[in-house]
Amino acid sequence: MNAPAPSNGTLKLLVAATPLLGSLTVPLLVPLLMVRVSIGAGVLAAVLLSCGWFALMLRTSELPSHD
Repeated sequence: MNAPAPSNGTLKLLVAATPLLGSLTVPLLVPLLMVRVSIGAGVLAAVLLSCGWFALMLRTSELPSHD
């Protein structure tokens, strides 16, 4: 079962928003978790968020076509 492909406008918005969302979320969430929960929770969040962000960036990357 394949999910329906997003429209061209939605895909462009996702491609444009992915770097911004990751670059704002990771530095804000990790220190908050380290202060409020524990250092281990902050490290775990940093690893999981960074890996997820990297995978999403790869998934939505736009590469030039080779003719």
